[in-house]
Amino acid sequence: MLVLATLAVGYTLWAAQDLLLPVLLAMFFALVGNPIIRVLRRIYVPRFLGALIVLIGGMAATGLLAQKMLPSAMEWAQQAPREMRQLAPKLRELTKPVQDANKAAENFARAAGGQTGKQPQVVHTAPQDEPYRKLLATPRFLASLLAVVLLTFFFMVYGENLQRNAIALLPGRQQKKFTVEILHSIEREVSRYVLTISIINTVVGLVFAGVLYLLGLPLAEALLWGTMAALLNFAPYVGPLIGIVAMLLVGFISFEEPFQSMLPAVAYLVLHTIEGQIITPIILGKRMALSPLVLILALMLFGWLWGIIGLLLAVPLLVCVKLVLARVEGMEGWARLLE
Repeated sequence: MLVLATLAVGYTLWAAQDLLLPVLLAMFFALVGNPIIRVLRRIYVPRFLGALIVLIGGMAATGLLAQKMLPSAMEWAQQAPREMRQLAPKLRELTKPVQDANKAAENFARAAGGQTGKQPQVVHTAPQDEPYRKLLATPRFLASLLAVVLLTFFFMVYGENLQRNAIALLPGRQQKKFTVEILHSIEREVSRYVLTISIINTVVGLVFAGVLYLLGLPLAEALLWGTMAALLNFAPYVGPLIGIVAMLLVGFISFEEPFQSMLPAVAYLVLHTIEGQIITPIILGKRMALSPLVLILALMLFGWLWGIIGLLLAVPLLVCVKLVLARVEGMEGWARLLE
């Protein structure tokens, strides 16, 4: 029964992702904005107005950044195939030992009587309704985006009232008090964690964009890759690994000298090492520490379920689970297991 229940929950999470992901993203953004709203309330700004300020400010910053990056991203998307074809000779030189080893293996297999015939080529044709499918996907994406914005605003404004009314349904006074303390502490710590991680990743992205600009990349392109580095940093281990590979390709495409081509990837690796091994542990401490093995498993699970958004949400969800387990009597051992 436990195995069947686990499979049922996993299938439900995958099948209901169109409904769950906007809600989870809105909760994530609300957790980022809640500490700022608390600061605004201390200076007597109403919660409704504070939430509106935070939401409009975040959307304005995102729109400004997108306006700066969009031309560079479109230009990169158009030039990438041609640049990759020019990159092919360099990659062939780097992979020549591997190709020689493959040829030696083929000769050995041929001498041993193995079959080395060429496999028949399979031609894949795009479905006829592919343009219509993309056309229909655009309104769905816009509806999901609007739902995330509205839900974020409502979570920031009415989240406390919803929480208070839900607690009022509990039968005993002591149980209500205990639940209030747990929920408030978890919400406060998770909000601080998410906001802190968001600020750290933003700073990492800006610093990396500055390094790329100093290396000679145009400002818009440097901002594009800096934003990518900031977003990938939300997925520990997996994100930086993807970033290093991407920066190797960017270096080989953007620069002619082999040593200079390695500099973006080296700068990214050094910056991520300083952030991951020194800055983040000092700021967050051991309280928010998570086991690397558990973290990788969570990233694999949520990435498989929900794709890129799952990678973004995996760590905050794992932190929420750990904080809940740490405060429920009898579950402290499971929280230590996640460390």
